Parts: sequence; structure tokens; C-alpha cells
Amino acid sequence: MTDATGAAFAPVSGRARIDVLDMLRGLAILGIFFMNIPFMGAQLSRLFRDPRLIGWDPLDQASWWGIQVVLEGTQRGLLEMLFGAGLMVFARVAMTPDGPVAVADLYLRRNLWLLGFGIFDLFILLWAGDILHIYALAALLLFPFRRLSAKWLVVLGLGFALYTAGTGALRYVERAALVERVQVAERKLAAHQPVTPAEKKALEEWRKKVERLRTGGDEIKGIAEMEAKGHGGSFLAYAGMQIGFYQMFLWPEILKSVAEAFCMMLIGIALWKWGVIQGERSARFYLLLMLACYIPGMAMRVVAGHEFLSNVPGPKLLWMTQEFARMAVSIGHVALVNLAVKSGVGRVIFGPFKAAGRTAFSLYFLQQIIGIYILYAPWGLGLWGRQSWSDLAGTVLLVIGGQLLLANLWLRFFSTGPLEWLWRSLAYLRWQPFLRRASPVEA
Repeated sequence: MTDATGAAFAPVSGRARIDVLDMLRGLAILGIFFMNIPFMGAQLSRLFRDPRLIGWDPLDQASWWGIQVVLEGTQRGLLEMLFGAGLMVFARVAMTPDGPVAVADLYLRRNLWLLGFGIFDLFILLWAGDILHIYALAALLLFPFRRLSAKWLVVLGLGFALYTAGTGALRYVERAALVERVQVAERKLAAHQPVTPAEKKALEEWRKKVERLRTGGDEIKGIAEMEAKGHGGSFLAYAGMQIGFYQMFLWPEILKSVAEAFCMMLIGIALWKWGVIQGERSARFYLLLMLACYIPGMAMRVVAGHEFLSNVPGPKLLWMTQEFARMAVSIGHVALVNLAVKSGVGRVIFGPFKAAGRTAFSLYFLQQIIGIYILYAPWGLGLWGRQSWSDLAGTVLLVIGGQLLLANLWLRFFSTGPLEWLWRSLAYLRWQPFLRRASPVEA
């Protein structure tokens, strides 16, 4: 494909690819199944009420804590940063003031098709937790920001985290004030003293929060009813349940989801401009960056985990820190992988994930098929609601192992994954090579 100036455009291949980006993408797309599988295989009416209800023996606890501290949200964070870095690879010929306008056309067409795939994933494949449409909407806004300086990209990229911290701080102050009013009222009642109308109101509000925390309230009851109907055996009921979950949980938060993804994509562009995400910095730099991100990020997540499991609806620091912690641990993962691949052992360990990164789009859809239609569907293996945290984690490891093997075998014969091939062909408006052939560079 060429623009009016004759500049040629084609998918990046051969030595033009950056191996560490493929490794990170492969790790992210395989690891994201750890976060998705509870929403496919567990009873959400129990999971949302208290995660301990689906299993809490020592192995379950280790599984839950490992996911919450190390993985939760970070695979999403990696993919978001890789979208930013991918823009810089994709638009490499458009970074000059007179860069070809065809790059922008191709970029927009590529992400409009991604949006179409996301809608297919939501309403045809029935995965209520689809991320593709979120990333497509965020990426459609991203192209004009490619020429900003890295410092300004970071400033803008921190916008969503600062927003969540600000709203979380207001919520914290409000809840702390409620706790204080309740404590005053309870001391008065213990001393047989009269309480004011405001204190009575505070006691009633507190009682409702405690009861909601204990039972989950009407929302949990509604989820249980949807699950009972959806898993009753009818495909239409099952489809209605999945679409209903999207409308209940994700659709009301779509603007926040797009804002989160967009801001993290800006961070990804900044890391590219600094040479961080693609492995251009020293091993010492990556070691220091990893420690600087992991130590505070994981510490905040440990505190958040204890707060999340608390049976008391008091003020929680996680309302202010959760997005900063997610960003820190996500960047820590980038540093860890880049540090590892600077050694021969690290390249051997993470090398197989290159194939998963190059077929990530196809593997993501395959995870939905395995989870929604084989493992946990009413007509499937009948595992829905029967697996604890450790069982779910073990299932993920088996699926990841199978997908990793499949990806590496597939790329022995094909140049890319089947959905990657379709996406590229649609974006470039011509059929792309599918069978693997040795290119002049590779030869």
C-alpha cells in the first residue's frame, strides 16, 4: 500500500520487529486469562459478595493473593502501554512534519476494524469482559499525541490516576466522617444519653452499609437470578445473561475504562520515546526501575487486599492508591522482562512468548471460546461454580501452556495468527501473506 508520494506501507516483520515487545504482549495476553476466568467460571453472586466464598484453603489464598498483588490489572496495563508503543512503530514514517497522510488513514481504519472485532466479541462471542472495543475507542484518540514530548505525555498519562485519587480522597473523608459520627452516637447510646437526629441518620446509614457488605444487597440477588436463568441450559438464556452482565457492570463505566486505557497508552508512548519499553536502557536502569515500581506498588496492593477483605465498611486507602499501584506494578513488569532478556537465560525463558505476542489477537479470542463455550457453558464440561481459586489458577496454567505450544507450532507454518491476518488484510485493503515464507532479510 502506498500514499500519493509513493511511500510504501506494510505490516512490520522480520528484523524490524522488536522481540521484547512481542514477549511483553505474549505475557500480557496469556496472563490476562487469570483475571478473566473467575468471571467465566465462578458464581459472580458469591464472588462479588466475598471472594472467600468460592474457596479459601491455603492454596486458594495463595492463588488469590498472587493474582491481586502481582497480576490484577497489570496485564491490561501492559497491553495499554504496548498500544502506545505500537503506535510509534506503526507511525514511524509519519513522524516528520510532511509525513504521509496515508499512515493516519491506515491507523484509523485499523482501529475501526478493531472496534468491530470488539463488538463481535461482546455480542456474538458473548464475552462481557471484552477489552478490544475499549482499546479501539481509546486508540482512535491517540494518534495526534504521538509528537508530544515524553514529559508531557507522562503528565497527561497520570490524569486518570489523579482523578481516581481525588475522588477516592473525597470518598475517604466522607466515610471517615461517617465513622466518627457513628462512634459518637454509639458512645451516647452506651451511656444511655439521647442522640441527635443527625446521629440517628448516621447510625441507620452505617447499618445499611454493614448489611450490604454482609449480604451484597439487591444487586447480588439480581445477579444470582440472572445466573440461575443463564445456566439453566438454554443458549438464548445464556446469551442474555452474558449481555446483561455487560450492561450491568461495564457499560456504565465505559467512559472511565476508555480514559484509563488512553492515559496508559500515553505512558506507553513516553516509555518508547525514552527507550524504556523496547529495551534500549542498561541492565542497571531496569533493575532500579523494577525495584522503584514493585516495592511501593506491591506494598499498596497488599494493603488494598486486606482492606478489600475487611468486613467493616470503613474508609479505605485503596480508593486513592489502586490506579497508581496498578501503573507502578505494570511498569515494573516491563522493567523485569527487559532486565531478563539482557541475559542469555532470560532470553531462553521469555523467548517462547514471542510467538504468543505475534498471535495475541487470535489467542485472546481462543480464550473466550475455551472459557465461555467449553469449560463453563451449560452444555460444556459442567465446571461452572465448581472451581476454587486454586482450581481456576490451575486451569489457566493448563490453557496458557496449550496456547503457548500452539502459538509456537503455528508460526512454524504461518506468518501470523488467523485473526491477525484477517485484521491486517482488512486494514490494508488487500490480502496479506499467510503462509510462512523466508523473507530476504531472514534469508
